Amino acid sequence: MKRLYVGNLPFSSKEEEVRELFSQFGEVTDVNLIKDRQTGRPRGFGFVEMKKEDAQKAMESLDGTEFGGRRLRVNEARARR
Repeated sequence: MKRLYVGNLPFSSKEEEVRELFSQFGEVTDVNLIKDRQTGRPRGFGFVEMKKEDAQKAMESLDGTEFGGRRLRVNEARARR
């Protein structure tokens, strides 16, 4: 499995919409949209987990494309420090 960072998401994005977008490239095993701890409002980024080969295709195809009026940033997620 590979975990992708998805940045510059519209604040109105729903997990189902992101899952649908990425499922064009293969099975999505997890979608996690990050919310502000205090307000509960979306922060405009999240993570998608897919099979390694599918994640690579999704990353190459979706990075820089428009989604909900914003240009997505899609790259491999890095481990927290």
